[in-house]
Amino acid sequence: MNLGAHMSIEGGAHLALERAKSIGCNAVQLFVKGPNRWKHREFTDEEIKSFKERLVGFHEAFVIAHCTYLVNLASPDKRLITLSRRGFLDEMNRAETLGIPHIVLHPGSHRGAGTEEGIKRVAESINHLFEQTKDYAVSILLETMAGQGNSLGGSFEELASIIKLIDDKERIGVCLDTCHIFAAGYDIRSKNAYEKTIANFDEVIGLERLRAFHINDSLKPLGSKLDRHTHIGSGEIGLKGFGNLINDERFFDRPMVLETPKGEDLEMDKMNLHILRSLRARKR
Repeated sequence: MNLGAHMSIEGGAHLALERAKSIGCNAVQLFVKGPNRWKHREFTDEEIKSFKERLVGFHEAFVIAHCTYLVNLASPDKRLITLSRRGFLDEMNRAETLGIPHIVLHPGSHRGAGTEEGIKRVAESINHLFEQTKDYAVSILLETMAGQGNSLGGSFEELASIIKLIDDKERIGVCLDTCHIFAAGYDIRSKNAYEKTIANFDEVIGLERLRAFHINDSLKPLGSKLDRHTHIGSGEIGLKGFGNLINDERFFDRPMVLETPKGEDLEMDKMNLHILRSLRARKR
């Protein structure tokens, strides 16, 4: 299967892979440096070796990185966008060094400058980064967002507008977050609603660009614009909605990772993975 969870890199990036394997994950997401700071020490040769040794146990496309929360490639503030580009380039370097194929990026906030300006700025930033990493294999996955405030990515059209302005389209894709799209107004609870949402994504962006999923239930109702993750089946989406996605054979080759609340000894991840697996088994 293609199911997993976001794992901590505490003690070393390779331990994220060990933690994932310990609870039967086939996919994993991790930060390649601390999520709330710009600078981080370089990986040692031993750390890189340890990570790559454990990477062999995963499908090559089922390990993904997530960018730090500080990065805002849509910012109108010159200092922040310079820091963001420099910081995200460092993350791309680190992902490439570890052999991670994808890094998930929040499109960012236009901070009042307007959606059109924000889209233009984030596309310029990505083009700038791709120009500096021409020989890299790592790609960027724009994450679907809840549409709160000045954040970009709350509609498929906004992501499509960014992608349209990217020069190297081979290295740009999308990570669909179930909580985020639900909060943004895209329903997946019934079979008909799910098929309508996926057809809409295909029409606006294209399913070939949908390369990963964040699997999270939503504490808040449809269209709330509020990003509040909760455990699978405990929120407003419900089990049927996740059954629709988990059993969609078009996505069996895409990693699906939990970002639900953590508990001690990964017990909550185990619970959520068990629920998702049971949903797929039930159909078969």
